[in-house]
Amino acid sequence: MNVVDPDEAVALIAAAIGEPARTRMLYCLIDGRARTSTELAVVAGVTPSTASAHLHRLEALRLVNVAAQGKHRYYRLDRPDVAAALEALTVIAGDITPRHDGPRTPPALRIARSCYDHLAGALGVALYDRWTMLDWITTTGDGSCDLTPLGRTRLEAWGIDVNAASGARRRFAFACVDWSERRPHLAGALGAAVLHRLLGQKWVARDLDSRVLRVTAVGRREMASRFGVTI
Repeated sequence: MNVVDPDEAVALIAAAIGEPARTRMLYCLIDGRARTSTELAVVAGVTPSTASAHLHRLEALRLVNVAAQGKHRYYRLDRPDVAAALEALTVIAGDITPRHDGPRTPPALRIARSCYDHLAGALGVALYDRWTMLDWITTTGDGSCDLTPLGRTRLEAWGIDVNAASGARRRFAFACVDWSERRPHLAGALGAAVLHRLLGQKWVARDLDSRVLRVTAVGRREMASRFGVTI
């Protein structure tokens, strides 16, 4: 893509996201998993050829990337920043959506879900709140987070590789406003490490067809005893 003025670049990206079929594709990919153009065509409600054209535009703007595996091409969001932008748009959309008929977020999606590669929903907010209250995490005015010495000790004892997270080529940790809870959850490399650990310990399990993360019985028990968090 040719170099363009920053304002024009924002307009190009906004226009790409703003087309309804492309919006549905992007939000389908926000769980961090890869999907074929055929699968995304079904999600978007368009023909395969139209889906290919949409995906080509999203790829050109670095909103998605593609990997070939045999005869299949798999698409996923290009990087965590794209997921964060989509989450922020969802927060804004919620602020302008009439609420007279009550909340529309499915309960399972609100309890726990993946946001690209980190934990969101009520569980993500509860962990962030609890770790802040325990003085494991500190947050600055711009939303950047860091671990206190106590927090580092506790999370490393749980199995989090803090050194690897801090050495990642991305923001270490920050408070991301959760679109369903309207309060922050933990994002960044540390947030991704936390979700990876939750999945590895089988405290949460992925839903096959959505972003939903199911909190297991062992997860409920262990999070209550280890962190004092109940969902």
